[in-house]
Amino acid sequence: MMDGLWSTVSAPRRRMILKLLWNGERTAGDVHRALPDVTFGAVSQQLGLLTRAGLVRRRAKGRERYYRADRKALGPLAKMLEEMWDGALAELKLRAEMEDARRGPKPQGPKTSRRARRTRR
Repeated sequence: MMDGLWSTVSAPRRRMILKLLWNGERTAGDVHRALPDVTFGAVSQQLGLLTRAGLVRRRAKGRERYYRADRKALGPLAKMLEEMWDGALAELKLRAEMEDARRGPKPQGPKTSRRARRTRR
């Protein structure tokens, strides 16, 4: 059981979504806006996976779907996740892991012209 939970929360993107849902409900749109480098479809897919795993609860209100982390379902992993999320260094590490796991082309640094590169030499 614990192995299944750990494999579910081991993905950086899912941990970030859990963190966003940890202290209260959010809509899928709220989660998407908090993760601007991810498509809405990807956020929806991850929310579905977390919901099916029983780590996130979903409730409907009109056309909206509200999501909230189920801390009890995480058991002992809940405390570990909270400790992991404490501090700015953990946030930076998680963002770096998410960028590394990102699919598609990686954003490039600022482009410089050939002329600017030649003058730096």
